[in-house]
This record gives sequence, structure tokens and C-alpha cells, in this order.
Amino acid sequence: MAFFKKRALFGGRIPPACEYCAHSRPSPEPDTFYCERRGVVPGHYHCRAYCYDPLRRVPKRQPRLPAFTPEDFKL
Repeated sequence: MAFFKKRALFGGRIPPACEYCAHSRPSPEPDTFYCERRGVVPGHYHCRAYCYDPLRRVPKRQPRLPAFTPEDFKL
């Protein structure tokens, strides 16, 4: 029987934060969240009950590609 290492979603380089936690939900105030465990917390906070929810994460946009002209492709 082989044991496989579990791979982290999106590379595993995402720092823990309540804005990505499965136990939190956004509040009407900016950068503030309601945590089921801790109450009202800032978005960068995380506790021991942190559970990453990949559907809450909004990935950074890719940079725009430069505009090419037909002269760029001539030899």
C-alpha cells in the first residue's frame, strides 16, 4: 500500500487569514469578519481553529501581456 503526500492547493504559500477561513463570514465593516469561534476579528487575524476554504480566495490577476506588432515577428 502506498501513502501519498497531500498537496496544498495553490502551492501552499498562502498565509493563514480569517478572510480565507471556513469559520468566518464578512461583516459590513471593511476588512472585518465574523468568526464563529472568536467573534469580530480583522481580516489578517487567524486562530487555532483556522480551516482554509479555497472558494473564499480571490487570486491575484495576471499581468497584462505587452502589445505586439507584426514587426516584432519579422526576421
